[in-house]
Amino acid sequence: MEHLLYFTDNLNKKNMDTNKTDTWSAGQYTKFENERNRPVTDLLNHIPANTISKAIDIGCGPGNSTELLKARFPNAHVSGIDSSADMIQAAKKRLPNIQFDVVDITQWQDTETYDLIFANAALQWVPDHVDLFPKLIQKLNKGGVLAVQMPDNFEEPTHRLMRTVACEDQWKDKLLNATKRVAREGADWYYANLRDKVTTIDIWRTTYFHPLQGGAKAIIEWLKGTGLRPYLNALNENKQLSFLDKYEEELSKAYHIFDDGTVLLPFPRLFIVAVK
Repeated sequence: MEHLLYFTDNLNKKNMDTNKTDTWSAGQYTKFENERNRPVTDLLNHIPANTISKAIDIGCGPGNSTELLKARFPNAHVSGIDSSADMIQAAKKRLPNIQFDVVDITQWQDTETYDLIFANAALQWVPDHVDLFPKLIQKLNKGGVLAVQMPDNFEEPTHRLMRTVACEDQWKDKLLNATKRVAREGADWYYANLRDKVTTIDIWRTTYFHPLQGGAKAIIEWLKGTGLRPYLNALNENKQLSFLDKYEEELSKAYHIFDDGTVLLPFPRLFIVAVK
């Protein structure tokens, strides 16, 4: 999730109503699980060594982050929520002893409080951070931790080229909403808006360089599980194929492909650890 405005109304409605077609695929997301787990581990390692008795993974996806969270705090009671039924099904299969529920973060009405609210690569899909972050902090016990990681790649070639291709005549009418920015702000914004609500706040940005085998096609496979979802959801199968062909062509110009077919994908991410 990146942004200053918001993600598509169409995607938002689908994610909030679990009776509609689920737009997220656990299988697609976990194709690059080792790479996606690196920021999870980095975020966990920055959580202060406080006593964590009760933790929740919001936007838990297929449970890979929850599994690492439980390993980091083995004595804590850990649970997870996600708006995608497919993701929750995969999480339950992976971790049958942990409570997982299909809940949209914007509709989360849990009255309980936590020692740790963990959000890995989830809050960028949720609008209104000016209201969201204070509400999450209110759900923390004194000394509790809000730990957040969000992709910070909206201006990377991967995402700029999505928007460029989407603006071409054959797709622009259907993809107008998909090109809008989503819900992430800059580091200074989070610091300014959270510092008087917590005792300490740590914000940093890391760029990971992921070697992917398969050139531009490998980048597309990565993004099919995340950033490309709003674009693909708005197109029928034939339109998807033509869009991806054009997108692959543009990616091949923007990224260096090594002789063995490897491409090095830079992926910047923003981290926030706030202690109440």
